[in-house]
Amino acid sequence: MSYTIDRTFKDSGFDAITERTRAALAKNGFGVLTEIDVAATMKKKLDADMPPYLILGACNPKMAYEAIGIEPRIGAMLPCNVIIRDTGAGEITVSAVDPVASMQAVGNQRLTEVAGEVRAMLETVIRNV
Repeated sequence: MSYTIDRTFKDSGFDAITERTRAALAKNGFGVLTEIDVAATMKKKLDADMPPYLILGACNPKMAYEAIGIEPRIGAMLPCNVIIRDTGAGEITVSAVDPVASMQAVGNQRLTEVAGEVRAMLETVIRNV
C-alpha cells in the first residue's frame, strides 16, 4: 500500500503549484496549521542545498475532532501532511499522506473509517490542484 496520494505537474512553477495546493485545501475544508520550508531549513542548519520542498500541515477541524473523540492520543499523528517538492527534473510533485495507511498502526476500526473519509477528501484536494 502506498502511503501518499500523489500528483506531478510539468511546466508549472513551484510557487504556482503551492498557491493552487493551498486553494484546493481551503476549498475542501482544510486549514494549514504548520508550514515547514525544508530546503531553507537544510540550508540554515546543514549548509546543504536542495530543490524547493515545502511541508504543509493540513487539518480539517471536523474530522480531527471526530478522530480525537474516537482515539484521544491520535493527535500525535495529526495534522495531515501535504508536501510540495521540486523533483529537480522540471516537475513539481504534490503528495498528501494517506491517512488510512498511517492509521493502520492504531488498530481501531472506527478510526479507520474516519481515515477513509479523510483520504477521499485528500484525493479530491490533490485532484483539484
